[in-house]
Amino acid sequence: MKTMIWNALLGISLILQLISCKQHPQDVVNKYYKKGEFNGSVLIVKNGRVVCDTALGFRNIEKGLQSDKNTSFYIASLSKPFTAAAIMILQQKGLLKLDDKASQFIELPAYAKNITIRQLLHHTSGISDYESLFSKKGLTNKDVIDWLFSLKNLDFIPDSRFKYSNSGYIILSQIIEKVSGKSYRTLINDQIIIPLKMNNTYVYESSAIIQNKALGYNQQKNPDDYSILTTGDGGIYSTPEDLFKFDQALRNYTLISKENTALMFTPAKLSDGQISNYGFAWFIEDEKTAMHTGGLNGFKALFWRDLQHNSCIIALTNQGEAFPLGNFLNDIKKTIQ
Repeated sequence: MKTMIWNALLGISLILQLISCKQHPQDVVNKYYKKGEFNGSVLIVKNGRVVCDTALGFRNIEKGLQSDKNTSFYIASLSKPFTAAAIMILQQKGLLKLDDKASQFIELPAYAKNITIRQLLHHTSGISDYESLFSKKGLTNKDVIDWLFSLKNLDFIPDSRFKYSNSGYIILSQIIEKVSGKSYRTLINDQIIIPLKMNNTYVYESSAIIQNKALGYNQQKNPDDYSILTTGDGGIYSTPEDLFKFDQALRNYTLISKENTALMFTPAKLSDGQISNYGFAWFIEDEKTAMHTGGLNGFKALFWRDLQHNSCIIALTNQGEAFPLGNFLNDIKKTIQ
């Protein structure tokens, strides 16, 4: 009996030691900052409670301007969930259907005339990614569409495979503008940013003035700022606190119905019966978590969401090359799971 009691006490002691050794999320963030691997802003939520909300480093290194919680960072491909949400809002208004052909709304090359909105959302359309054009400063949606017209074929038969395509989300941006009669920027502002009071979120235009904007830098802290003007695939500046407002709106069905939200987080089924790991602008894992990242020039963005426990990890940096995103995510997850 004494042995059983002793073993039980020893087990409890070990558990308490493990709990006491568990790092706080802020400690992990500080570690990456001190190592020179993170410069930016972070928001971490566990079971609906904010456990870390911090900004570290500089938004403008040359002028010595420090980042704060209202500093807007370019989020690159993390803009895609906004595009998908806008499409779902238009669908709810009866202005389009997910299985409509994209060519019903905008002019596309003959080889792409049968691809659907759903396939574009799922990255299963076969439309070529414009990655070869990324280095062109001032690149616009029109430039990308013109480039698509210079090609002869899709990369594959639609729905036969998954292949990430920024071009597909630019087509979705063009559809949003055609259907709504508004610019992408105006539609996103009217339907998402303003209703959710995302006061530090902007769809970027060359004439846009963002008072507290972060400039981009490479690992050596040399300027490497955002320089293209496409929308749909990217084009948005935001903050972790604003992205958390977007997170909560998706959880509470403020913007999108419960039925459509379920569609967003359902991975695509391919023609051979296999299931991809991508819904509508979210990478899905076991229907339990949804994640998207973004990265371009000196910026990198992370948005990880636990769909069951109202937990999320949001990190935005303007020194993207220095940030080991995968390692950071794994280390933070250990502190909240």
